[in-house]
Amino acid sequence: MIETFSTVQIAVAAIAGLLCLSLGLGGKTPNDLTLGVTLLVEVLLLAQVVVSIVAPFVGNIATGSVLEFWVYLVTAALLPPLAGLWALLERNRWSTVILGVTCISVAIMVFRMNEIWFVQQA
Repeated sequence: MIETFSTVQIAVAAIAGLLCLSLGLGGKTPNDLTLGVTLLVEVLLLAQVVVSIVAPFVGNIATGSVLEFWVYLVTAALLPPLAGLWALLERNRWSTVILGVTCISVAIMVFRMNEIWFVQQA
């Protein structure tokens, strides 16, 4: 895991979440912007999967539980596509709020993954 990349990932997910939440609570239905920022969060998560596979082979080993890290990562990677599918099937303002909650949840999960990788001792 790369600390700078995960920090950027947390910031992007938090900003995307706040954007979707504000638009959803303002009455907007899912649109290209809200689905696009959620897709961006997912692309960053998929890049994190690749980084997390390669990192141990180049000497960047997790200090915490690797199993716990991967459970967080796989769960986080599943959330945006499921929320996006929900937003496409049920196009109302609450779907946009769900996109926001999903992005905020991903930000929190990546923060926790960062702690597992760099701070927590196994």
